[in-house]
Amino acid sequence: MFSFRDVFAHSDMLISGLAVSIVLCGIAGVLGLLLAILCAAFKTSGPRLLSWIVTAYVETIRNTPFIVQLFFIYFGVGGISWRMSPAFAAAVALTLNVAAYFTEIIRGGMADGSRGVREAALSQGLTTGQTYLCIVLPPALAKVDKTLVGQFVLVFLGSAVISQISVEDLTSAAQFIQTRTFRAFETYIVVTVLYVATGLALSLLYAWLRPLLFPWVKGAPQ
Repeated sequence: MFSFRDVFAHSDMLISGLAVSIVLCGIAGVLGLLLAILCAAFKTSGPRLLSWIVTAYVETIRNTPFIVQLFFIYFGVGGISWRMSPAFAAAVALTLNVAAYFTEIIRGGMADGSRGVREAALSQGLTTGQTYLCIVLPPALAKVDKTLVGQFVLVFLGSAVISQISVEDLTSAAQFIQTRTFRAFETYIVVTVLYVATGLALSLLYAWLRPLLFPWVKGAPQ
């Protein structure tokens, strides 16, 4: 007989774990987007050496499992330099992972017609930095923003593995609860609902914010 009473008795732990997951992924999303914007610029119009370095970084991240990246940062880098806290290591790993995927998405958004726009802006006296940030980047982001949000939701769902380095996230809370209550099915049903609801909420939140971020996009309110 299924009973969720024991699981809901630990609702404070579930909420705390969910908050940790959201905060860490939120930090990684913001920092990852900033890093991706820089990397996309280097890859499309930067010096050849920087372009090669960015390409190597992006391909390395995209072709290795996230859990391997996480272990490399926490156990590898942490073992030879300084001992990171689990949360800090998770934030670093998530940021680097997000940035690599975001870089390719943003670069794809700039691929169509951006060269002519850059040349026109530069001919009007704008600097390279001004051209990229003010002329090329905004329409590129508007073109791929939904893809960026979709990728961020995937990263949020994939962040469940950070519990493997003792980060007290939602999955870690679930593991603790099911070992205490012996209600594994009920525990993971609740956790599944929380992950699904949060992922949908993030998508809906962005759909609401999108007209404010890109007011010139067709269909946005004036």
